[in-house]
Amino acid sequence: MHVVVVGCGRVGSALARNLIEGGHTVAVIDKRQEAFGRLPSDFSGQTIAGIGFDRDRLLEAGIEQASAVAAVTNGDNSNILIARVARETFGIENVVARIYDPRRAAIYQRVGIATVATVAWTTERVLRRILPSEAAVEWIDPSARVSLVERTIAGGWSGHPLSDLEEPGKVRVAAVGRLGVAQIPRPDLVVQDGDVLYLTVASDALDAVDGVLAAGPAKGGH
Repeated sequence: MHVVVVGCGRVGSALARNLIEGGHTVAVIDKRQEAFGRLPSDFSGQTIAGIGFDRDRLLEAGIEQASAVAAVTNGDNSNILIARVARETFGIENVVARIYDPRRAAIYQRVGIATVATVAWTTERVLRRILPSEAAVEWIDPSARVSLVERTIAGGWSGHPLSDLEEPGKVRVAAVGRLGVAQIPRPDLVVQDGDVLYLTVASDALDAVDGVLAAGPAKGGH
């Protein structure tokens, strides 16, 4: 497919290179001609110097034939404007914008613009490395209502069915890691010591879920 990448910094240049290696066609737009020096010397895609939300530059980049647009400049405002032009003017469905401000990312996700919130993602990854014992949150949806969390199960739950950990509308077991191998849980799967569970949890129930996991199973189930 044809992809328009706006921004030729570290992310944009790596993205363009990977797309070309994957057999796709790519046009890269950047306001600075020298930015294209980040691309490989044998880069076979198109390079266009100009403003990424300028209609003429986007047309030159082949946006009318594009299947996707990635707005990865170093400015939130520019990326959102590029994404909106791609979606609203040219009807591109697969559009993603790189956003540094997590609050803005959440707002634009709600109106259908896919975003990558760089600061939020990086912060979470760093915390996971420097505080490995802390309870991990793998993913939070843009409305902050649903989280995917990783929890290691203590011995009290051993032998109990995974369904004892679930509560409709509050928590569901999405996957189980056991001896280094992940699996989608079957109805008859029971908990073993050391299982790593990936739980889809209503964000307002996170503390309650951690409390239940720590306390162990109640008689008759969860």
